[in-house]
Amino acid sequence: MYNHRSMKHLLVNAGQLLTFIGPSGPRRGAEMSKTGLCRAGAVLIEDGKIVTAGSHDLVSRHPQANKARVLDVGGRVVLPGFVDSHSHPVFAAPRLKDFELRAQGKGYEQIAAEGGGILSSVDAVRKTTEDELVSRLGVWAARFIECGTTTLEAKSGYGLDLDSELKCLRAIRRVAAHTALELVPTFLGAHAVAPELVHDPHGYVRRVCEEMLPAVAKEGLARFADVFCDRGYFSEAQAETVLRAALQHGLKAKIHAEQLAHSGGAAVAARVGAVSADHLDHADAADFERLKKSGTVATLVPAANYFLGLGHYPSGRKLIEAGLPVALATDFNPGTAPCWNMQFALSLACTQLKLTPEEALCAATVNGAHALGLGATHGTLEPGKQADLIVLDVRDYREACYYFGANQVALVMKRGAIVHATQDFRP
Repeated sequence: MYNHRSMKHLLVNAGQLLTFIGPSGPRRGAEMSKTGLCRAGAVLIEDGKIVTAGSHDLVSRHPQANKARVLDVGGRVVLPGFVDSHSHPVFAAPRLKDFELRAQGKGYEQIAAEGGGILSSVDAVRKTTEDELVSRLGVWAARFIECGTTTLEAKSGYGLDLDSELKCLRAIRRVAAHTALELVPTFLGAHAVAPELVHDPHGYVRRVCEEMLPAVAKEGLARFADVFCDRGYFSEAQAETVLRAALQHGLKAKIHAEQLAHSGGAAVAARVGAVSADHLDHADAADFERLKKSGTVATLVPAANYFLGLGHYPSGRKLIEAGLPVALATDFNPGTAPCWNMQFALSLACTQLKLTPEEALCAATVNGAHALGLGATHGTLEPGKQADLIVLDVRDYREACYYFGANQVALVMKRGAIVHATQDFRP
């Protein structure tokens, strides 16, 4: 159905081309509003990378342009593929019982106390084979691609013992080898205290640091380590212990911070130099300043707030005004954000987080790439960058954030190969 071969392409007739060409680092403040918009745009691609992008007149004069396969995108909008920097896609089943209980008015922590939540997913994953996890993750990968995500961070965290965590990470590695979606693996052994050590959380932290991390690092199964630092999960001190151990094993740090309460996660992120601090619902001005100084990307996941019915959202506007680079992610997971479509996150970013459409698109592309340490190769359409791009079936880029509840992606290219196209849009 799709052309998976990377070849020389010349995309022409882009009604609006958003290149996001700009500073090399994550975008902050007013920089997040600069989309690099070109009208009547074109993109020249060869060997999986961008050769040049900009106005059709300039791109068409490139010496290699007349040798490329022309792809007319019919006046549609072209922009970088979405980089989703926070997800939990390795699980065995949806948490439908949790969903019912939440509809009855029970909260996140009440559901966990009644045997739901993360530990119910842990029980299911422990009973599931690696092959079954591979099969399920392959399905999710295809859905992300169809909705325009070309790079996805994928966490473990539903195993909570050595064998199960390794099983999850190996499943990610296997799927990454045969799917168009680029998967960036993160070890989240410190997602919750394992049920068999529920009365010995410090013992579980030792298990993560002394048993799991060395094994993950030895097999090269993850680029990042993450911790759920929050009320009822891991304390500020425990989170820092895990992340410093991870750094010693060559993994970079990420952290779930200030989601359920103000628990010190942002301070940990700043002290250890975390690449990103995610959620930040209860972060305060002091946290903003710490994260700004450490260069940490603030990753917001509004689909979780929506699904949990929390009634509040982190203030994306305040974060941007504080000078922090803001990224946007789906937080795809079976319990609190069963959403693989970044386009819904874009809508929430504008309506609930008070980002402009330009800022939201920057957060879902450029800054998402920086939240994964991939800013040098992903997130913009400029010479030498990986040719990951999407074509939206709209005429104005603001429509990407304006409409919600449907998929507006007409074509997806990953590393210069067409990996998804709608039935009525063929090269």
